[in-house]
Amino acid sequence: MEGATLKRTDWRGIRGAIVDLDGTMVDTAGDFHAAVNAMLQALSHLHPALGDIAPLPLPEIVSFVGKGSENLIRRVLDTRLPPAAANGLFADALALYNREYLRINGQFSAVYPGVEAGLAALKAAGLRLACVTNKPHDFTAPLLDKSGLAPYFELVYGGDAFPFRKPDPLPLLKVCEAFRLEPAQMVAIGDSENDALAARAAGIGVLLVPYGYNHGNPVQGVDADGIVGSLVKAAEVLTAHR
Repeated sequence: MEGATLKRTDWRGIRGAIVDLDGTMVDTAGDFHAAVNAMLQALSHLHPALGDIAPLPLPEIVSFVGKGSENLIRRVLDTRLPPAAANGLFADALALYNREYLRINGQFSAVYPGVEAGLAALKAAGLRLACVTNKPHDFTAPLLDKSGLAPYFELVYGGDAFPFRKPDPLPLLKVCEAFRLEPAQMVAIGDSENDALAARAAGIGVLLVPYGYNHGNPVQGVDADGIVGSLVKAAEVLTAHR
């Protein structure tokens, strides 16, 4: 099938899909870039002894994305401050980042091509849809609303919904529980190793898109059931036997 490289070809029995957000449905790199650098500027104003903190380039910030806001801010601080300062200023930096991201959220992002059509096709085929992301809920819900994607999802879990986030399987298993479906009846669609590891650990099939972030690494090296060029292609793969 054009636009798809598959290891698994039989998806009969799939009744639900768990879709990632950043790098899968929405290109939020611009939001991360703007919010992180606004945070660094605010941090230097709050602590003048730091002097001016040089902004980070977009590709470097994107390579830090995918494991939650706390990890992102720790990585950012580690690149710009000595270890003692990075540790001591973490709480301030995270609070400033949350403030800036809430202000910026959605201004520099865009829905990837094929996402809305793909989600519509999945729903039309009778699949139940959930969005599971490591992005905090307070960032996730407004972004889904602004991007027009919220109506497609029956369930949305942000990265702070449970004690563990992807690559832990817990959020995915919670979707199965809420949908009253077995893991074998579900598929996860994402852009990174986090998505694949969580799905594998949960016993859920996984398809990856190649255009996302994956911590700056090629997604082709990740253990998945296939790579699809868009969510439209994912829908074609998943509904071929329905």
